[in-house]
Amino acid sequence: MTDLDLDVSWSAGRRRSRRGSAGPPIQVHRAAGNTVLLRQSITDNFEAPFLYLLFGEDRALLLDTGATADVTRFPLRATVDTLMEGWLNGHPKDDYELVVAHSHAHGDHIAGDGQFTGRRHTRVVGHAAEDVAAFFGLDSWPRGRARFDLGGRVLEVIPTPGHHPSAVSIYDGDTGMLLTGDTVYPGRLYVQDVPAFQDSLRTLCDFSTAHPVKAVLGAHIEMSTRPFKDFPLGSSWHPDEASLPMTVRDLQTIRDAAVRLAGRPGAHRFTNFIIWNGPCRREAAVQSVRLLLSTALGR
Repeated sequence: MTDLDLDVSWSAGRRRSRRGSAGPPIQVHRAAGNTVLLRQSITDNFEAPFLYLLFGEDRALLLDTGATADVTRFPLRATVDTLMEGWLNGHPKDDYELVVAHSHAHGDHIAGDGQFTGRRHTRVVGHAAEDVAAFFGLDSWPRGRARFDLGGRVLEVIPTPGHHPSAVSIYDGDTGMLLTGDTVYPGRLYVQDVPAFQDSLRTLCDFSTAHPVKAVLGAHIEMSTRPFKDFPLGSSWHPDEASLPMTVRDLQTIRDAAVRLAGRPGAHRFTNFIIWNGPCRREAAVQSVRLLLSTALGR
């Protein structure tokens, strides 16, 4: 199994009261020779999503395209092209393909799709559950899983609806990464469909028991290093962020929490995640006040 370097300091963004550089529009981290983590700048979009670029012998997979369509603010295509060129310099192959897929279809994960329109040897997977199922061959959606071969690197594609109907998680046996999108990450887990969310967490836990998962990597960081403490929704300043990787034990904790909280709407805080069960209007209002106070204090 390929070793992963996940020890990285992500840009904290910038206090609203201060000017100056807030880091690059896309922060690039090579976790392994064939694995790149990209993060959209938090000053461009508070969601600051993580994207994943995985290289195989025959094709590469880009998982998610970020929260901004504007290429001048968010030069995703140029960044990916540069990384692809670097890979092909060391691994020459004619007609090397790029597949652009998504953890799910919310806007902060698909906004950059248009940057890949017209790119040669590129396929962009549709956003609806039926599009995802058809592309990967998930004939029993949302049950079962599919294998997607990048060439010498086989990924497992696992339907995980609950946060969004078309959500998938992807397991990479080469590195032991389990990529969970917005289903599991150190932050606010927004649950749209409680039974589906519970089923998806059971599926991920069962899968992780049967496979060597080294790191659970989601699409955002919203928690600080202080237990139970998140950054206000909408904040573009994340000092002392929690680390991105989570563990199989975290998966199990979230699974168990989802069972206990099924009949209890509202926001429920845990050490390194928060489950938003339903619209959570009261908590959303609290978040708005927290953001206003944070802005007023220059935090």
